[in-house]
Amino acid sequence: MLQDSHTQALMAKHAGIERMIHDEERRPAPDTALIAKLKKQKLRIKEEISLH
Repeated sequence: MLQDSHTQALMAKHAGIERMIHDEERRPAPDTALIAKLKKQKLRIKEEISLH
């Protein structure tokens, strides 16, 4: 299936947020509020990707 540029951009953003979550979780004192916010953003992007 050929993906359009919008879907590719969403996938790149999703991967970037995943890296941010991973980096934050590895910190000595992770910001749990930030992690929760990032996970919600990631979920919204995943839902938008599934619609395309």
